[in-house]
Amino acid sequence: MKKSLKTLNYAGGMLMVAALLFSCNKEETAPVAEQESFEVAELKASDEAELISEEILNIAEDVYIADEVLSTSKFSYNSDFLPACVTITTVITSTTRERTIDFGEGCELPNGNTLSGIIFLSYAKDMEQAMNTLSLSLENFTFNGVAIEGGASIVRMRANENGNPQSDADANYAATWPNGDTASFTGNRTREWIEGVGTGFWGDNVYLISGKGTFTGPQGNVFMKETATPLRRELSCRFIVSGVLNISRNEATASLDFGDGSCDAKGLLTYPDGTTEEIFLRRFKN
Repeated sequence: MKKSLKTLNYAGGMLMVAALLFSCNKEETAPVAEQESFEVAELKASDEAELISEEILNIAEDVYIADEVLSTSKFSYNSDFLPACVTITTVITSTTRERTIDFGEGCELPNGNTLSGIIFLSYAKDMEQAMNTLSLSLENFTFNGVAIEGGASIVRMRANENGNPQSDADANYAATWPNGDTASFTGNRTREWIEGVGTGFWGDNVYLISGKGTFTGPQGNVFMKETATPLRRELSCRFIVSGVLNISRNEATASLDFGDGSCDAKGLLTYPDGTTEEIFLRRFKN
């Protein structure tokens, strides 16, 4: 009996030691697990989704603005952002203008992104009104080889309280990468045109972007995203050049700072535990 008690005491002691070791180990690895919730590969996919949504909206606005200027000012406007390989057709009904923007089998934009397929736009025929709602949908559409499905509803005002053109878009897209990875992203974004208005050249256009949405990554992880500081998009650059985006998952929040205005692929990621890491964001095909 005494031998059995000793054996039990020894076994119990080992279990306590194991429990303590597990407890300590768990505490030590918690920050790592927290960081793994924000895996850089998924954040890059999320960043690419941001670019895709932004570029689609930019193209829709570019086509709409040319129509608006021609209808209200009676002179033609062309920013030269869409190259000759894009075919745009128009059908006018009694109440609407239906625009088809066809990129064919592949058409490279001035910023290096290559698109294929079709963007459909529809909006009210009356271009004199201060606000107009654009309905956007896609057909066989790809962005740098990523297949995109979905659409958006865009409310565009000619002048906001700052006197600048502004668009408020509710978008819902699904993406499939060439390697089979899939993701979806939904949300609302406000896009204020703050520089280059009316110059007729795309390269000096600057926008401030704000909003929030949901991104479901290739691994099935769901991220909530919201701008803490408006993102600055300069069309002459392939990247967001400044601004801060908060990214939340499982009640933990990280932030992504796009920098001081330099045109580069870098972002500073701050994890929920306060540690930081500079990451490179692949926002285009090269």
